[in-house]
Amino acid sequence: MHSNRKPFAIALLVVLSWFMITGFFGPLFGKLSSVQENNNSSFLPKGAEATKAADEIKTFSGKQTFNFPTLVLFEGKGDAETFAALNAHLSKVGDLTLDGTTEKISDFLAPGEQITVFPSQDGKAVLANVPLDGNSISKVLSNDKPALPAIVKALRADIAPIAKANGVTPYVTGPGGILGDLFSAFETLDSSLLLTTLGVVALILIVVYRSPILWIIPLLSSLFALSTAGGIVYLLAKKNIIDVDGQSQGILSVLVIGAATDYALLLIARYREELHHHENRFDAMRAAYKGVWEPILASGSTVSISLLILLFSKLTNTAGLGPIGAIGIVCSMITILTLLPALLLIFGRWIFWPRRPLFDGDDHVMSGPWSKVGNAIGSNPRKAWIISGSVLLVFAFASTTLKADGLGTVDSFTGKPESVVGQKLLVTHFPGGEGDPTEIVIAADKMEAVTNAVKKAPGVASVVPMLDGIPVPGQPMPMVKVVNGRAILNVTLDKAPDSVEAGNDIPKIREIARSVDATALVGGTSAVYYDVREANKRDNRTIIPIILLVITLILGLLLRSILSAVLLLGTVVLSYFATLGVCALVFNHIFGFAGGDNSFPLFAFIFLVALGIDYNIFLMTRVREESQKIGTRAGVIKGVTVTGAVITSAGIVLAATFAVLGLLPLVPLAELGFAVAFGVLLDTIVVRSILVPALVHEIGPKVWWPSKLSKSAN
Repeated sequence: MHSNRKPFAIALLVVLSWFMITGFFGPLFGKLSSVQENNNSSFLPKGAEATKAADEIKTFSGKQTFNFPTLVLFEGKGDAETFAALNAHLSKVGDLTLDGTTEKISDFLAPGEQITVFPSQDGKAVLANVPLDGNSISKVLSNDKPALPAIVKALRADIAPIAKANGVTPYVTGPGGILGDLFSAFETLDSSLLLTTLGVVALILIVVYRSPILWIIPLLSSLFALSTAGGIVYLLAKKNIIDVDGQSQGILSVLVIGAATDYALLLIARYREELHHHENRFDAMRAAYKGVWEPILASGSTVSISLLILLFSKLTNTAGLGPIGAIGIVCSMITILTLLPALLLIFGRWIFWPRRPLFDGDDHVMSGPWSKVGNAIGSNPRKAWIISGSVLLVFAFASTTLKADGLGTVDSFTGKPESVVGQKLLVTHFPGGEGDPTEIVIAADKMEAVTNAVKKAPGVASVVPMLDGIPVPGQPMPMVKVVNGRAILNVTLDKAPDSVEAGNDIPKIREIARSVDATALVGGTSAVYYDVREANKRDNRTIIPIILLVITLILGLLLRSILSAVLLLGTVVLSYFATLGVCALVFNHIFGFAGGDNSFPLFAFIFLVALGIDYNIFLMTRVREESQKIGTRAGVIKGVTVTGAVITSAGIVLAATFAVLGLLPLVPLAELGFAVAFGVLLDTIVVRSILVPALVHEIGPKVWWPSKLSKSAN
C-alpha cells in the first residue's frame, strides 16, 4: 500500500487543480452568448462586393454605420383614420425602454433616419420601417443581453394594443424581426440544449455501465472540459480574436460533451479490462493508459487540425468555428487524459459496482456478441465487404440529389415565428424587397443611364435614387444625395430580399449596372446573401481536399502505414457520401425542408470524416497492437471483439449528442444534427464493424505496407 501513496497524492492534486481551473472558466462560459455575432453581413470577407458597397454606403450617412430595417406590417383593411393612428403611434416607439434597462429603441436607430409609414396599393395593409443602426444592433444591453431581440420584443408588446383597437393584425418582420427571432432561437442554446445533451448522455452511460454511480465520472469530466473550453472561447471573443455566433456556440457544447464522453468510454473500457489482469489498480491504469493515450491523442489531433483548416474559409463565422471547435476538442482530450484517470484512481474498484472487475485474469471481452461478429467476418471476409460496400455505394449515388444551394432566412426556421409569417404576407401586399432595397453605388453623372438599364433587369420592381432629405408634402422635392461624386440607387426587388431567388438576380443586376458604369457596386441584403453563398461554394472546393490530405498524413504516421491510411480514409469518404445520400432522401421527402445551407456539405464533412475516422483509429490501433502479437488476420478479429462494445457505445453517445441539435427551431442545425447522428451510426455499425475488418482480413499483413509488419506471415 505504501507504494500507492505517491500516485494517489498526484491523482488528488490533479482533481484539485481541475476544480480551480473550472472555478475560473465556468462563470465565463455562462457569459458566452453575450459576445455572439449573428449578422450575416458581418461574416463577409473584406474583398466581397457587398462589403465594398457597404463601406461606400456608410460615407453617405457621415457615420460608420448602415441602415438595418425592422419592418412592422399591419394587415387588414384600414381607412385614413387607421393610417393616421398607426402613424402617430409609431412615431413615438423610439421612447420604448428595453428589457428592464434604461436604454431606449431611439439609442439604436440609424442616425438621420426617420420611422416611415406607408399604405399598400391594395389598401389592405400598412407597412412601417423602423430603421436600426446596423452597428448598434450587435451590441449588448447593460444587463448583458443582446439588444436586437429586446427591440423586437418591445415593438411587439407596444403595437399589439393599437393594432387591436384598429382591427388590424401586426407582424414585426423584415431583416430586424427575422434576426431578432434567430437570436431568440439561439438563446435557448444556453440552457435547453445543454441540459438535453447531458440528460441523453447520462441515460446512455447508465445503460452502458449498468451502474448507478460510474456514469457520473465521465459526465462530470465532460462538463469540466466544456466549461473550460467555453471560458477560453469567451475570453478570445471578448478581445475580438475570434467570432462566435449562435451556431458555433451550440456546436461547441455538443462537440465537447460528445467527444469527451467518447474518449472517456475508451479509457474506462481499457481500464476495466486491465483490472482483470492487475491486482493493483494503479498498475491497471498504467497499462490502460499506455494502450489508449496514443489513439485518443491521434483522434483529437485529427479532429482539431481538421477544424483549424476552417481558418482558410472566406467567411468569418465559418473560420471562427475552426478555433472554437479545436479548443473544445483539445480541452476534451486533456480533461479525459488527466482528470478522468485521477477520479477513477481516487474512487478505486468499487466505482464499477455492481459489476466490480475482479483480479481473475479472465478476458471477459473475448466472449459475447462481438466475438460472433468478429468470427463471422473472419469466416467470409469477401462477402462481408462486398455487401456492406455495395449498400454504401447505393446510398452514395443518392447524394447527387441533395439540395444545398442555400436557404432563405424564411426557410431557415423549422417552425413559424411571427417574423416568418409576416415576411410571407408582406410579399402579397408589397414588392418583396419593400423597405430593404438592393443598393447600387454609382458615379452620380451616370445615374440616369444606370437607372434605365437596371429597370430592365430580372426581378426589379422599382429604381429610385437616394435623396438628401425626406420628401414633405407641399414642399419642393429634395435633391439627389451626392457624396464624393457618387450616388446611390435604391432597387426594390419583387422577391423577399433574403431569399435564394432574390440572391440569384444579383449577378445579372451587377452585370447590367457595370455595363453602364464600370465603378458600380451592388450591395444590400440580397447581395450579402449571394456573396455569402458564393464564399461557401469556394470553401467547399478548397477546404475539403486540404482536410483529406491532413487526415491521410496523421493516419499514415499513427499506423506507420500508407496503405492502411488510404484504405481507412476511402471507407470514411464513402460513408460520408452515403450519409449525404440518405440526407437528400430524408430532407426532400420526409422532413420537407426547402433545401440545405451552402455550408452544410463542408460542416457535415468536417464532423463526419474527422469524427468518423476516430472509430477507425480506435479499432486499427488495437488491431495493430494485436497483429504484432498474433498476426494480422487473428489480430483484426480480436480487435473487433475487444473494441466492439466500447466503440458502438461511443458512436451512440456521439450520435445522440448531435441529434439533440434537431430540437432547435433552425433548419441548418437540424440538418447538421441529423447528418452527423446518422453518419456516425453508419460509421460505427457498418464501416468500422464490417467493412474495415473485412477488407483488412482480405488484404492480410500487406495492409501495413510499407512497415515491417507487412512482411509477417499472416
